Formats: sequence, C-alpha cells, structure tokens
Amino acid sequence: MIRVLLADDEALLRAGVRMILEHAPDVEVVAEVPDGVAAVRACREQSVDVALLDLRMPGGDGLTAAAEIARRFPDVNVVVLTTFGEDRYVAEALAAGAVGFLLKDIGPADLIHAVQVAARGESILAPSIVRRLVERHLVSADRGSAAARLAPLTPTERDVLRQVGSGASNADIAAALYLGVGTVKAHISRILAKLGCENRVQAAILAHEAGLLAD
Repeated sequence: MIRVLLADDEALLRAGVRMILEHAPDVEVVAEVPDGVAAVRACREQSVDVALLDLRMPGGDGLTAAAEIARRFPDVNVVVLTTFGEDRYVAEALAAGAVGFLLKDIGPADLIHAVQVAARGESILAPSIVRRLVERHLVSADRGSAAARLAPLTPTERDVLRQVGSGASNADIAAALYLGVGTVKAHISRILAKLGCENRVQAAILAHEAGLLAD
C-alpha cells in the first residue's frame, strides 16, 4: 500500500482528497494535518510514502515542511498540491526536495496517478507547468537531432508523445486517442525508455524540439 499524508488547512479539501485517493486499491491515507509543522511530526510518528502538502498554511507553510521532510525523512516523497502555480513557487518547491508540483484543479484519476508516480520517487508536474517549462526551453532547440531521437517510436507512441508535449494528462490522452488510462501509462513508460528521458517533462521538451506538435 502507498501510505499518504495530507497537509492542508482546509478540512473540506482534505476530506475530498482522502475520498478520491481511497478509491485506489493501492493507496491509504494514514494522516490528515492542518499545517506544515504537524506534517513533519506525522512523518516522524508513522510510516509515510507520499506527503501531499499545500503551500500556504497558517500554522506552518508547505515549503518549509517540504525541506524538513526531505532532509529528515528521505524515504518520504513530497508533492505540493496548491492553487498557486507561479514559477517561483515551483522552483522553490523542487529546490526544497519535492518530487512533484500539482494544482488543485487536477482530476481525480490524475491525482491518484500522481501519487502512484511519486511513490516511486519519480517527478510529476501539473500539465500547465510542463507547458511553461517547454516554452522556456525552446529558445535553442536543434530540430534535426531531436527528430532523429523519435525514430524508434511507433505511430501510436508518436501520437501519445504529441499529447504529452501539449501538456495533456493521462486521462486527457486516453480520451483523445480512445485508449485506456492503463494503456496510456504503458505507452509513456515505453516512450521514456526509448527516448532516454527520465520523466514526461523531458519527453515533452523533446517533442517540441523535434517539431512533433507542428506535424
């Protein structure tokens, strides 16, 4: 089971997130707390795999908690779940040791998937943030060499990568290409392996560099 800690000062939001996560057969919410100080304490008192932290909480902010959890409990993978998606917050959260940064408009299936990905220690970012990172990276892209790297992909994998490059979530990709979410996950795993990318952000950047979204 993936043991999840929820830290948010809004009790109603915590209840909603808990309800979503506990629909997954491999996820268990082991603690709910209202601030960052309590989040650190909960990680000390019980076994936690993924800590979902809000950024702004009156009793202790998420960034400070993320840094302390990353330092003191390296087996806990921190994911920020917030309404604030500005670049400086993303950079500060990742610098603090978070493996993911999500926005609270995320869909239920994507939230569950994000927790599962984070539990493996892999990076996960909100699609809108992926798009911003991609656009910023494209200043000096070498289209020819990037396109050559896509040669091993099958037509379906290219279609999936094109969707990843647009910032689509797994659920969005499944709907657009008439695939199951599990099938999309499998395709993305193969795409990352073939391209030598560590995460979907790198794959999205490569898709743009290769001009895949212009095809």
